[in-house]
Amino acid sequence: MSRRSLAWAAAGLVAVALLGTLAWLARPVDPITVAPAPSPLVHDATTIERGRYLAVQGNCQGCHTVRGGTAFAGGRAIPTPFGTVYGGNLTPGTSGLAAWSADDFWRALHHGQSRDGRWLNPVFPINNTTQIARADSDALFAYFRSLPAVDAPVPSHELRWPYNTQMALRVWRALYFDEADPAAAARDTGSTDALRRGAYLVNGLGHCSACHVPRNALGGNGDMLSLSGGLIPMQNWLAPSLLDPAQGGVQDWAVDDIVALLQTGRAGNGAIATGPMAEVVQHSTQHWADADLRAMAAYLQQLPLTAAARQPEPKAPDTRALSAGGQRYEQHCAQCHGERGEGVAVYPPLAGNRAVLLGSPANLVQTVLNGGFGPATAGHPRPFGMPPFVLELSDQDLADVLTYVRTQWGNAAAPVSALDVQQLRAGAGR
Repeated sequence: MSRRSLAWAAAGLVAVALLGTLAWLARPVDPITVAPAPSPLVHDATTIERGRYLAVQGNCQGCHTVRGGTAFAGGRAIPTPFGTVYGGNLTPGTSGLAAWSADDFWRALHHGQSRDGRWLNPVFPINNTTQIARADSDALFAYFRSLPAVDAPVPSHELRWPYNTQMALRVWRALYFDEADPAAAARDTGSTDALRRGAYLVNGLGHCSACHVPRNALGGNGDMLSLSGGLIPMQNWLAPSLLDPAQGGVQDWAVDDIVALLQTGRAGNGAIATGPMAEVVQHSTQHWADADLRAMAAYLQQLPLTAAARQPEPKAPDTRALSAGGQRYEQHCAQCHGERGEGVAVYPPLAGNRAVLLGSPANLVQTVLNGGFGPATAGHPRPFGMPPFVLELSDQDLADVLTYVRTQWGNAAAPVSALDVQQLRAGAGR
């Protein structure tokens, strides 16, 4: 056989293999058969209350409730780079869980597959919910079934092709979804070992990696439980690395400070939860049991220390930017943050502040544009906030004042350009 014939034969085999793979991906999806619950599903008051607490731990209401609407009735629009996804109805209404069984619900959490066999969109954090133990799944289901039924239809997802196909979801799952071991989850859910319990909460119900994982162009990562930080798509807030104490890591914090931040939104060391993390504290972690907060803190403390990639030496800011930024700082910022960024009373210092020194200025841009507000919590019901400057500062004004803040009083972060601000402002899904 000639070399050309061999080449054509090889190409044919590749084409057949490719077509076979596509045909397999495109075949109708059959529901996964799961074993029945280990014991009959009980809807007693204790189980329902446990399910309510678990729903708070998972902050389920955040994605499954339209603002101002009925809790858990679904329909909330969640923008993604691929289109809009709508949170499902978790009430026992006809558009929700009316026809679902406990097995169906477990299948959705553990396998990422709906009752009718469709794969769920990975906006639903299936790499985290697969970590949830069957007993906790059943308690969640009992709680949702106890809610008043809402029959309002949930809009269909509005995703671009091919992201709206089951084939695309099969590919994504093959690349990025790892199903957890149910036996391991069952051991960890009620563990008295703080580290095991903390791991279960962080990786499962708390789904911290849903925000703190770096994502590629397909919205995935080789380790979907990674906590090495990344830009939250469509929000343009940076979820800092929890492996790096220079970013969001707490390995060198006191346990009480970690608990205080999660419980009140403010730590004794001056740290404040703002942006998306403020919402997590307000709606979820402030309501956790103290033992669970301490378990989470213990787990976060022992995460491996992994410094973020070294940034190139920042270029020196030009004198025009420093002069203009200094004027803007004196006019808008010094009264609360101090003449030298030292902080005043309840307002945090900017000198040496790790949020100021992050490689990306995303969080600073969002805070100055839209305001900085800590969560209102039982332990800190009236947090002081920072007003928005979106109507007062141009992109260049904002770039100048942030350049000034990031390069003064011993700070040595990269300057910010008007283009940086423009891109972050335009890309935010607001």
